[in-house]
Amino acid sequence: MNEKNIGLGEANGKIILLGEHSVVYQKPSIAIPFPAAKIKATIKPSKEKTMIDCDFYHGLLEDMPELLESLKETIRVSLQHLNKEDIPLHIIIDSQIPAERGMGSSAAVSVATTRGLFDYFNVPLSQENLLEIVDISEKIAHGNPSGLDALMTSSSSPYYYIKGKPFEALNLNLDAYLIVGDTGKTGQTKEAVSSIASKLSSTDKEQIENLINELGILAENGRIFLESNQPLKLGVTMSKVHQILDNLGVSSKELNTLVDVALKHQALGAKLTGGGRGGCMIALASDKKTAETIATALEKAGARKTWLYEMRTN
Repeated sequence: MNEKNIGLGEANGKIILLGEHSVVYQKPSIAIPFPAAKIKATIKPSKEKTMIDCDFYHGLLEDMPELLESLKETIRVSLQHLNKEDIPLHIIIDSQIPAERGMGSSAAVSVATTRGLFDYFNVPLSQENLLEIVDISEKIAHGNPSGLDALMTSSSSPYYYIKGKPFEALNLNLDAYLIVGDTGKTGQTKEAVSSIASKLSSTDKEQIENLINELGILAENGRIFLESNQPLKLGVTMSKVHQILDNLGVSSKELNTLVDVALKHQALGAKLTGGGRGGCMIALASDKKTAETIATALEKAGARKTWLYEMRTN
């Protein structure tokens, strides 16, 4: 037996910087890893049966509710790869990433758990095998995942993505701070995507197409600003994107309030992130003091939680 007394695995959150919704229509998007919010999986021996301890469930693996089916599948597939299906374990998952906020929580749980299981049995885990295992569980959680969440929650580099094309790693070269504010309400991605699709079938089709095209251009520009240390221009771009997304009907009163508060407190730019109609917003600040001021203001304005991330140059 080569089991250790403990196995550890970690994963970070992810943030969509630019490209929400327009990515559905083959426009570019940019996602960044968000290590300010993490998930940690701890694997220990168990006496008889495999036990799970996480935010939503405490009990036997075999009795886990359908809500956690993707986690159950992650464990099953990982142990199958390891040929350790019959060994009882105690799996403890500590998450700082709120669910259904567009921060990649389900993929991060799978990444951290898979890493923890392989670490427990002292077996090397390649990035390729990790993504293969997580993709299986993500199909349960999201049906037909792009693979972006799995990649971002297991990586340390930003990525540029166009639907149907390979992911492209970006060279982060930006001296700025990113602030994330959680509205406390779950995002409504499917509803938001459907609403834009229906508008493309209406008499406003040309106008909606123009807005989607503009979002694509702004994402292209944002890539340049991210890689050439131009935080002021990136901030302006972020605010423009939010206005377009709001015009498309995928923002919310809570998101707009937090975006406005961030801008009033010297944010370089601010926008919703993810599917919208709930979830989180992001703001860009030039320095840590301003970022902290923005975070405090967001919490006073109703943000359930805030996070700060220094976007260091790679």
